[in-house]
Amino acid sequence: MNILIIEDERPNAERLKRLIQEIRPTAVIAAVLESVSESVTWLQQHPQPDLILMDIKLGDGISFDIFDKITIQSPVIFTTAYDDYAIQAFKQNSIDYLLKPVEKEELITAFEKYDRMAPTTSNISLEKLLHDIKPKNYRSRFLIPYRDGFKTIMVDSILYFCSEQKATKARLLNGPEEIVPLTLDELELQLDPKYFFRANRQFIVNIDAIEVVHNYFNNKLKIQLKKYPDVEIIVSRDKAPLLKAWLGY
Repeated sequence: MNILIIEDERPNAERLKRLIQEIRPTAVIAAVLESVSESVTWLQQHPQPDLILMDIKLGDGISFDIFDKITIQSPVIFTTAYDDYAIQAFKQNSIDYLLKPVEKEELITAFEKYDRMAPTTSNISLEKLLHDIKPKNYRSRFLIPYRDGFKTIMVDSILYFCSEQKATKARLLNGPEEIVPLTLDELELQLDPKYFFRANRQFIVNIDAIEVVHNYFNNKLKIQLKKYPDVEIIVSRDKAPLLKAWLGY
């Protein structure tokens, strides 16, 4: 079984590869591609894979643009941080539509659909596809120790999360910092990606906290915060297109 992954975020691509290896250890990852243009070129030069796992938002466009440039016969499992593209995905060769972060159980179910539907996907109903979209229950608050008890912090009151000296700190709207007993990697999976962006290894930032984004050297970007302009948040060249796509969504 040859599988093509189209995903421009390296951590997500690595996660998909690991999950596929666990679920289908005999599967072969034919390639991992990061853009519309790269995907079109690869598909023109190689036999079509048995299955494609395809992110919807790529650095140079959305993956539906690929279908406008080349005929794809392979069934597709779409992955995305947003649930706005379900009907458009159905119009392609979709057998499932998974919201990020993709969970192992959801991918197992998608592969089972592939097994049942191969070699054709023509019998998929739109109603069933939309029914199978599982919205993520993102974290809305934290319970943290306070004096001799606990207090609640609402997620929408947090400007950014910062990792410092093996501790994760949440900077609140009214100024104080609070220690959150989770790593940034754990938070990235629990926070709504419509509002929070993993800028780098040290910061996750709330979209409402961003004042402006500056061009930085070597095609990087620098985020300037509204209330804390002295806090320097540098976004790598690889993640810069993702930040711009996220801000423009």
